[in-house]
Amino acid sequence: MKPTLVLVGRPNVGKSTLFNRLTRTRDALVADMPGLTRDRHYGLGRLGEREFLVVDTGGFEPLAKEGIVAEMARQAEAAIAEADALLFIVDGRTGLTPHDKQIAERLRRSGRPIFLAVNKGEGVDRAVFSAEFHELACGEPHVISSAHGEGVRPFVEMVLETFPAPESENDDDSRGPRVAIVGRPNVGKSTLINALLGEERVIAFDMPGTTRDAISVPFERDGRHYTLIDTAGLRRRGKVFEAIEKFSVIKTLQAVEEANVVVLVLDASQDVSDQDAHIAGFVMEAGRALVVAVNKWDDVDDYHRERIKQDIARKLHFLDFARHHYISALQSQGINGLMKSVDGAYAAAMVKLPTPKLTRVLQLALVKQAPPRHGAFRPKMRYAHQGGQNPPVVVIHGNALEHVPASYQRFLERSFVEAFKLQGTPLRIEFRSTRNPFVKDA
Repeated sequence: MKPTLVLVGRPNVGKSTLFNRLTRTRDALVADMPGLTRDRHYGLGRLGEREFLVVDTGGFEPLAKEGIVAEMARQAEAAIAEADALLFIVDGRTGLTPHDKQIAERLRRSGRPIFLAVNKGEGVDRAVFSAEFHELACGEPHVISSAHGEGVRPFVEMVLETFPAPESENDDDSRGPRVAIVGRPNVGKSTLINALLGEERVIAFDMPGTTRDAISVPFERDGRHYTLIDTAGLRRRGKVFEAIEKFSVIKTLQAVEEANVVVLVLDASQDVSDQDAHIAGFVMEAGRALVVAVNKWDDVDDYHRERIKQDIARKLHFLDFARHHYISALQSQGINGLMKSVDGAYAAAMVKLPTPKLTRVLQLALVKQAPPRHGAFRPKMRYAHQGGQNPPVVVIHGNALEHVPASYQRFLERSFVEAFKLQGTPLRIEFRSTRNPFVKDA
């Protein structure tokens, strides 16, 4: 088992910067603004041959009683309960604060091993810089700089030495479809993830924009492993005023790019908006497998149900390849069918298409409808093979293929989709024309 190291501290002490350094990613948002991280954020760290899980948490307010700050504190408390070791991060340049003392008291009561890191200690006298933090009674203060990397490796090595050497393990079990949950703000994305997990893993709060980061959550369902990605709600560009929300949009788009399957969540109590169509269009451009989940189905009557179905058919007609599910995330209704479609879409996105069968399907399509002429010549297609997965890519070779119109390309796409029963994923076709040996290069 990999040890789980949880980063805890008050806002803006550099926890997310340290998380990114330990995981060698930019998965956690970093900005000079307190309260940026709100949910627990998991990542995989490696130091030499040692691997470990690292968890970033929001600014910890142990005494918070209500509002979003209290929800952040609940997330931090849940992370503390999961921890094998707590990395308590303090800001050496600000100095010891009463807030640090409150957190230290709470961490000592947890019974977990505590390792104290005094951050932002680049180019200082370490003994003087860390002296006042002995008062926290959380062990020897270790001066580090998460931004510059100074002292980070020795600190983490010291933490890992307290755990036994890992036995060999099969990491294949941890792999599985990466499923991104996307949609406008406040449509129930985090509630859906909590329903799938059976716990309040991410903050579900009645306020648009509660989720700011893209949060990866590994879980197992019916013996199969997944990674769910809860993303920030995407708004129209003109509505994105806060710098933090601009970062969140970027993280959401990156999550779509990295996903195998995207679940687009719509709100049954609202009409399908242009922004829903924009999000769906981006998923299509990225070529990701897609499942549409119409949430809050239990909140609307039969008239509104029929109206939303017509609205989807009219405004999202280009998503006819995707399965649609009408669910209630809050009541956990329709979740099983949704996950079956996710499995089917993932299988379609990762399918292996044999070259002989692809070529036979191409030949049958040519017999059914030949490509239109371009001037005196007709494009000639010879054979096809698979050129990629996620999404499936079919490469067709022949002559004068640069003149194949888009309408005929869509006809070929439908032919391949129907022949291989590819439900839930777009399919792309690439044309590669053979160079004419009698044409001299310029």
